This record gives sequence, structure tokens and C-alpha cells, in this order.
Amino acid sequence: MLAPMVAGGVVFPGLFLLSKNTLQRLPQLRWEEPDAVIVSARLVSSVQAIMASTAGYIVSTSCKHIIDDQHWLSSAYTQFAVPYFIYDIYAMFLCHWHKHQVKGHGGDDGATRAPGSTWAVVRGYLHKEFLMVLHHAAMVLVCFPLSVVWRQGKGDFFLGCMLMAEVSTPFVCLGKILIQYKQQHTLLHKVNGAFMLLSFLCCRVLLFPYLYWAYGRHAGLPLLAVPLALPAHVNLGAALLLAPQLYWFFLICRGACRLFRPRGSPPPSPCQTQD
Repeated sequence: MLAPMVAGGVVFPGLFLLSKNTLQRLPQLRWEEPDAVIVSARLVSSVQAIMASTAGYIVSTSCKHIIDDQHWLSSAYTQFAVPYFIYDIYAMFLCHWHKHQVKGHGGDDGATRAPGSTWAVVRGYLHKEFLMVLHHAAMVLVCFPLSVVWRQGKGDFFLGCMLMAEVSTPFVCLGKILIQYKQQHTLLHKVNGAFMLLSFLCCRVLLFPYLYWAYGRHAGLPLLAVPLALPAHVNLGAALLLAPQLYWFFLICRGACRLFRPRGSPPPSPCQTQD
């Protein structure tokens, strides 16, 4: 178990530092540190997502029996990814810090924060990214122990499908970069937004009904009867995992309404939710 975790602890921070230093030092680029930090953090998240979804596809397609079949990647990648969630909490804070230190980059009043306001920035970060920080902490403190201890080698198929939820992450990261650099009205942003919406819907929201359907097919149960056949803690866990996905999907849909609404036209009533 230790070797994959150590590898993850080296790969993800190392890739971040490599990307940041490259963007800052290449003569053709010479990016400022805030820009290099933000883009590098998104790059690492995208790389992790591609690796996770690839591992998930291999595992889920290799397990013909959805309960008993095993694949070595399911446990190996889970251990490898644990350091990523710890690293990413810090990387998100660095992005938040730099956006609030540079004038015009995300400050509430557009002004540079005064030196010595570290605690105010930390509080602002936890307030803005509370759900994401909670998600990452739950991945490390709850989901990882459960996947290693509680599963006892069962259900690699379901774990593989869960890893494939990361398919939407590269589109989310690219969208954030384009918004950061005021490219909301470009064709690339609109195309990326469409892919982000579709991939998030299929790989995160509809993932849970699919898993219930897959278990029902295995057990010879109709879809609506599956929740009643499962232990209560399984349904509770699925509900807790699905809830933030529904919230994020709502935010994506709200952004899509704004993105694809013709300029100058009044917003349709479903999209009038205030920030």
C-alpha cells in the first residue's frame, strides 16, 4: 500500500512544480507566478482525471462479474490518488491566494489585499471552496478507508465506474482557465461548455442510477426495487455522494444558460437565480 501512495505524493506535487517553473522560466513564455500557479493546478487536475478515468474504464470493463471480479488497478490507483486530494486542497488555496493578491483577479472589490491578511484569505478560501474541501477530505478520510477495508476485495466494477466520474474534470478545468482570462465569449469556451455539461451529466449525475441498474440486472431486480434490497448505509452513502454532484450540475446548467443566451435578451425565468 505504501509504494503507490508515495508515488502519488511525488507525482502530483512534482508535476505542479515542473509545470509552474516551465511556464515561468521558458524564454518564450515568462509567465507571472499567479498565472503559472493557476494554470499548473488545472493541468495537474486534468492529468489526474485522465489517469483516473482511464484506470476506471480498464477496471470496469475487465470485471464481468460486478461483485466478485477483481482488478489490481482498483486498489493500486485508489492508493495512488490519495495524495492528490491532499495536494489539491493546498493547490486550490494557492490559486485563491494569488487571485486575491493580484489586482483585478477575483477580489470582491477588485483591490489588492493588504499584507498580513493571510487569515482573511484562508477564511475566504474555506467559505468559497467549502464543498470542494469537504469533498476532498471525505475522499481521504472516509472513502479511501472504506474502499480498502470495508469492501474486502468486492465490487471493483463499481469502484471503476466511480473513477470514470473524472471524465468531466478536464472540461471543468479548461472552462475555469478560459473564464479566468476573459474568454467566455469564444467558440472554444462554448464548445467546451457543451462537452462539460454532457460529460458531467452522464459521468457524475446519471452514474448513480446506472450503478443501481447494473446491480439490479445482476440480482434480477427491477431498478425501483434495488434501493429497497440494499442496506440503508449503502443508499445513504450514494445519496451523500450524489448530493454535491447535483449542486455542481445546477451551477453548470446556470452557467450554460448565461453562456448560450443571446446577448441583450432577458434571462429566462429558470435562470434568474441570484448568485
